[in-house]
Formats: sequence, C-alpha cells, structure tokens
Amino acid sequence: MDTITKTYDRAAEDLGNIVGLEHVNLLVPDQRPATLFYVSALGLTRDPYMMTSVDNMWINVGPKSQFHLPTGKDQRLRGRTALVIPGREQLLKRLGNMKKPLEGTQYAFKEHNDHVETTCPWGNTMLVYEPGKRFGDMQMGMPYVEFDVPVGTARGIAAFYAKVFDTMTRVEKNTAHVSVGKGQELVFKETDRKLPDYDGHHIQVYVANFSRPHAALAKLGAISEESNQYQYRFLDIVDPESGKKLFQIEHEVRSITHPMYLRPLLNRNPRQNNRAYVPGRDGFTPEVEAEELPGRVRFG
Repeated sequence: MDTITKTYDRAAEDLGNIVGLEHVNLLVPDQRPATLFYVSALGLTRDPYMMTSVDNMWINVGPKSQFHLPTGKDQRLRGRTALVIPGREQLLKRLGNMKKPLEGTQYAFKEHNDHVETTCPWGNTMLVYEPGKRFGDMQMGMPYVEFDVPVGTARGIAAFYAKVFDTMTRVEKNTAHVSVGKGQELVFKETDRKLPDYDGHHIQVYVANFSRPHAALAKLGAISEESNQYQYRFLDIVDPESGKKLFQIEHEVRSITHPMYLRPLLNRNPRQNNRAYVPGRDGFTPEVEAEELPGRVRFG
C-alpha cells in the first residue's frame, strides 16, 4: 500500500464545536412511575451518586448521556428521544412486564421493523434501537433528539447552529440535522401540525470553544441565564440573518472545563437477577450483552 498517495475522506471524521449531548431534562410529577418506566421497562440505570432523594432522579444512558427527572408538573418534549439499548427481546419482555404497574397512564409501546417505540407515563416518546451500523460503535446511548418545528424553519435552524456554534449541519427533506458530538445529533423536523406550547424542558450540551458562541448569542440577545463560570443558557433559536425566532428549546451550555465533563456514568446489566445470577457481570458491557452468559448460577 502506498501510504503517501492513498487518500481518505478526512471530513468524515470532523466534529463541530459541540462535543456532546449530555442530558434531556423533563419534569415528572411522581418518581415511582418514572422509576418503573426508565429503570424497570427500559432497563436503564439510576445514577447512584447524584440526586438520590425523591425530588430528582438522574438516569444514565450509556457512558455519555442521561435523563434528568426533577419532580414537578409533567413536561413533554415536542418530539422524540432516540436511544440505543441492546437486546430487543429482553427490552420487549421488560416493557410487557410494566403494562399492569403503569396501567391508567399514557404508557404504551409498539414494535417497528428497526426500532421499538415506547411512550412514558406522561406522553414522552422514545425510539429504541439496537446497536448497529447506523449508530457506529455506540452500544448504549442517546444518538439523537428530534424536535417537531414549524414549516419553513429547518434551514434557518441549521444556519443558526452553523454560525453560532460552528458545528456541522445539513438539511434533508425539510429536516435539519445538527452535529452535537460523536454519533449524536439534534434533529429538527418540519411539520404542519399545530405544536403544543413550550413548557420549559431543556437539553444540555458541552462545547469546546465556550466564549465564541456566548458572544454570538449575546449579540442576538438570546442569552437567558448566566449560570456560572462554566455554564450559560439560551432559550430561542433565531435566524442569524433576520433575527426571527424560529423555535424555543432551552439549551444548558457547558464548557469542557466544567467539573462534571466526562464524569463516569455507571450502567448496570439489566439481565442480572437474583434467580439467575452471574458473578462479576453486574455492570453493562457490550460483550456480555451479546453472548449467552455461560456459567450461569441459579438459585431457588
């Protein structure tokens, strides 16, 4: 192989200034059904170190992302959150087991060819995929959050992120795709349906160059909170040319010097139980999930 003249698509490995989508924050009125949905049904893991009381709950989704679920009047994301969770058969079994405990809520699930669609007790939609080529090497995580936005806004939204955050964007079929880290996107899909009023839910991203987006947002009059040295927030996505407001979703913007950047997130193996326990396999690892778990020890 001629190592000097061989060419590669170097742009395929580019990442924009937004380096990670860390959490989606949704208020829930009751922590018990939230636990049944996010932990028992989806098989995710409650963070054991942070927010361990009954007024908030952080749910780990692989090594990089979380749901934050403070107690309050329920909020609904105007769109869908995509998750990668291995083991479709086990997922469907867990979802089925929660039908009765979550009876009387908006909880539901439905199989599709390439994913399972499920709805939380308060109407938030999750699209659950198995690991695969579409998501690169992601074995568990949050590959994208998709928002429904008004007709005619996708190009302006893409221009906003490209200009303000210096990140890669593209527009396909009236849908804006915004890179927010390796294997992660924000997706803004145009719809002519009437959108519900914004209720205050938010997302959180990490950025490498922290000051330049802040300056651009300040120039647009979009800064909504000067949180601390490592964080600020904005609410409105605006057309960078006209200044017209296109969509509202609060962004919690953190620097990569933030003390919590790359904090290790513990994820359990949801297949473990006391009647079919495998020593040493309490934690999630892709290799364990892919095999038949030989050496199983059974009790009772």
